[in-house]
Amino acid sequence: MTLGTLFWLFIAAFAIWYWWRAKAIKDSVLQAVHRYCKTMDVMLLDDAIYLRGIWFKRDDQGQVRVWRRFLFDFTSTGEERYSGRVIMLGPRILNMELDPHRFS
Repeated sequence: MTLGTLFWLFIAAFAIWYWWRAKAIKDSVLQAVHRYCKTMDVMLLDDAIYLRGIWFKRDDQGQVRVWRRFLFDFTSTGEERYSGRVIMLGPRILNMELDPHRFS
């Protein structure tokens, strides 16, 4: 096995690990968004969230963590579409908020 082959195997293994980990994070955030929408008496649209930002930031202990921003769409009346946001730092959800919307 050559060094080039080992390099490409490492790259492939890293890509698979990253995809698997990102999917697990997205699934856990989706479950949290479902619960949040239910408590706020709105309906999640498209049953989906979208990663719209990723960066590195420090947490309260000074450790570098991955910062992520997810967006999702919801409705309160069934007619209009509004946006919501989820901010994560590492494995923790820091903030979840909804745009101003009509109450049903």
